[in-house]
Amino acid sequence: MKILIYGAGGVGGFIGGKLAKTQHQVTLIARGEHLNAIQKNGLTVESLTGNFTAYPHHATDDLSTIEVPDLVIFATKSWQLQQVAKDILQYTNDNTLFLPLQNGADNTEKLNNILPEAQVLSGLCRMISFIKSPGVISNPDIPPTFLFGEQDNTRTPKVETILTVFKEAGLNANIPENIQIAIWQKFLFITTISAIGGLTRAPIGMMRDNPYIKDLMLKTAQEIYAIAHAKGILLAENTIDKTFAAIARQAPETTASTQRDLMEGKPSELENFNGYIVKEGKKLGIPTPVNEMIYELLSPQEEIARS
Repeated sequence: MKILIYGAGGVGGFIGGKLAKTQHQVTLIARGEHLNAIQKNGLTVESLTGNFTAYPHHATDDLSTIEVPDLVIFATKSWQLQQVAKDILQYTNDNTLFLPLQNGADNTEKLNNILPEAQVLSGLCRMISFIKSPGVISNPDIPPTFLFGEQDNTRTPKVETILTVFKEAGLNANIPENIQIAIWQKFLFITTISAIGGLTRAPIGMMRDNPYIKDLMLKTAQEIYAIAHAKGILLAENTIDKTFAAIARQAPETTASTQRDLMEGKPSELENFNGYIVKEGKKLGIPTPVNEMIYELLSPQEEIARS
């Protein structure tokens, strides 16, 4: 299988590196010093599941040099997804499948507006990873898990084939019964902690140990849960309890990627996280005051980062 990983950062670098160690032909889309290091020395992954170095078939920032892929895995930030989908479209064909792994609740919907809907899958990953240095990916916490499936949750031969490829690479991957519920479970978790982390500029251990901040996170989660149900995503009643149990299990020094972007003054996924909940709340007539407060407080910084 010819696999293109669009974005070789924390997520794309890990999954791309694992896949590159199989017989499948893997192309990484990267940029700058990170790309130069991969082209020169290969891609090194330092993971709690095991360290390795992989040598992809091709690493480039020039889409015109790629072969038509059988599978495109989108591993950019969610706010970049629409543009990269437009960029890659001309280099694919009617048999190419597209799998988004970004954080966010509406990535599949965004892709459906640009790519052939029958070729678009839904997916997510659970992991903490980032570029440690050019050519080096760090996965210090949370053993990576990858979930994906058809938009209508049918187990088709094409998703079974992808699952087989992922298993060959030693990836912890599965096809859940309902991929939309899985995506919203992840979305509720990451949106509950990310922007509040950007406001407090504190790791997760300090936030969960502070009663006021923990209550703020709880109210954030409750609003997200209400929006999900209003959209027909029937999350289980214990979803929020499970979310906070997961928060309690995180290493105390943990920070989320969007939180790190906010703290470093970079463009972030704020619009796709709390901003999305605020907009959906207004459409559905559901108040989201905590998410709106977080979103509005951070919006000026986001505007500066994008200027």
